[in-house]
Amino acid sequence: MLIESEFVQKLVRAEQTGTPLRIKFGMDPTAPDLHLGHTVVLTKLRQLQDLGHTVIPLIGDFTTTIGDPSGRNSTRPPLTREQIEANAATYFDQLRLVLDLERAEVRYNSEWCDPLGARGMIQLAAKYTVARMMERDDFSKRFKSNQSISVHEFLYPLMQGYDSVALKSDLELGGTDQKFNLLVGRHLQQEYGQEPQCILTMPLLEGLDGVEKMSKSKGNYIGITEPANTMFAKIMSISDVMMWRYYELLSLRSLDEIAQFRREVEGGRNPRDIKVLLGQEIVERFHSRQAAEEALADFVNRSKGGIPDEIPEVALSGAPLGIGQLLKQANLCASTSEALRMVEQGGVRIDGATVSDKALKVDAGTLVVQVGKRKFARVTLS
Repeated sequence: MLIESEFVQKLVRAEQTGTPLRIKFGMDPTAPDLHLGHTVVLTKLRQLQDLGHTVIPLIGDFTTTIGDPSGRNSTRPPLTREQIEANAATYFDQLRLVLDLERAEVRYNSEWCDPLGARGMIQLAAKYTVARMMERDDFSKRFKSNQSISVHEFLYPLMQGYDSVALKSDLELGGTDQKFNLLVGRHLQQEYGQEPQCILTMPLLEGLDGVEKMSKSKGNYIGITEPANTMFAKIMSISDVMMWRYYELLSLRSLDEIAQFRREVEGGRNPRDIKVLLGQEIVERFHSRQAAEEALADFVNRSKGGIPDEIPEVALSGAPLGIGQLLKQANLCASTSEALRMVEQGGVRIDGATVSDKALKVDAGTLVVQVGKRKFARVTLS
């Protein structure tokens, strides 16, 4: 929290005057789906909303056209207006899974950024120096390694900071990678004669690989609208060590309860039991209690070599068909080369039997094909 003493003063004033704090959280619609990494901040936003404050989910439809350089070692390609609008349209149904949008002030930053115009943009840019901008870690690293930095990237933190001016924000939430941008907001509010916002940063959640931050582009994410069985299986796939990180950032259980779980594992309890509780908690939050129970049953069935109750039905022609082509056409692998690699690694089964021959030609008939632990299809080949 920056700066904690200022935030305490804001809270005291809000209680004395009965005026709720204005709490901002910006989201750039760079992808159509929200994942569990986003909910680390969204859950904190909901807690503040339940305390009676005004939360402002801000859709960065203007800033997305620039592209956030945070944590990047290269220029982020900007999205088209059509892509941005399509992604933003899906955000609201997903946000409702965490926030009460009826009590929120949903805004788009194009409301004030578009009217700013060239003159306004130049006046805004005059309120921040290049030297301060180059203090930003990712800009500094790229400059020292002779990697390109486009001038328009300097505009991103300025525009995000200007959002705080336009919204008269008291508090802004974001991931730890957003600290520089949030501080720009404080600076610009002072430049425009406003009381500067406080800043609350939340840790970034690592993805399924346990290394990179959760990101759809990295393929290590758990989407909040994914099917319950998929969501549960993905949570069960994280390491026993990473499980505690997920508990701390995602679970609504108390820290005392999580500490008790740790002691139980240290005392010999199977960490899988604790991971099951986490998986069921997350699935219940975004689906239902029944879905959580069914996801557990499905996972146990699969772990015993069973076939899920519901799997895609695929009709293919061209028998006898090479195993690589079959897996690709059934959408079980992205390419024939990936398919053959999975065969080589022993990750392909037909009707429960492991396929080891990359040159296999599959005859006509109906068969259950499995790739890895989670991909299944009932293929009718003619």
